[in-house]
Amino acid sequence: MTDLNCQSNSLVSALAAFAFLVSSACLFYRPVIITRMGNFTSAAPGLSSSACTQLVQEVVSSNCVVIFSKTTCPYCKMAKNVFKEIGAAYKVVELDQHNDGGRLQETLAQMTGARTVPRVFINGQCIGGGTDTKQLHQQGKLLPLIEQCRPCCLSTSPEGSGNAQYQHNQS
Repeated sequence: MTDLNCQSNSLVSALAAFAFLVSSACLFYRPVIITRMGNFTSAAPGLSSSACTQLVQEVVSSNCVVIFSKTTCPYCKMAKNVFKEIGAAYKVVELDQHNDGGRLQETLAQMTGARTVPRVFINGQCIGGGTDTKQLHQQGKLLPLIEQCRPCCLSTSPEGSGNAQYQHNQS
């Protein structure tokens, strides 16, 4: 029993020393903004908040459908698949592959009230995320939104990761 008590006391002492070191190290912690581009990580400064807002507004106003996405997100894939299914062209901004993806996501959170991805815009208006997009499609409300796009935003050559094309039919 003495060996067990001795081992317990050693373990407690080691944990206490570790906790002290960790708490001491936190006193010297200085946050650094890290940006990621592909497999390269850098602490270089990126776009300002106003430049991010301007970039988002520019992309959204020049494209009928825009999806702010992350490559590994299943809800983002869901939204892209809906637009592929209906044959609509869309612009994709993959935030996890963009130098300022984190800042852009914060900007989108401020603009739309939600930080999650995807953030889907049609004709300049945020319609929500992947589930919202799928639900609008199932209700038959998505295609009419796309048909209301301003002529400048109807693209016959898709950009980004979208490879579908939207044909504007007047019936």
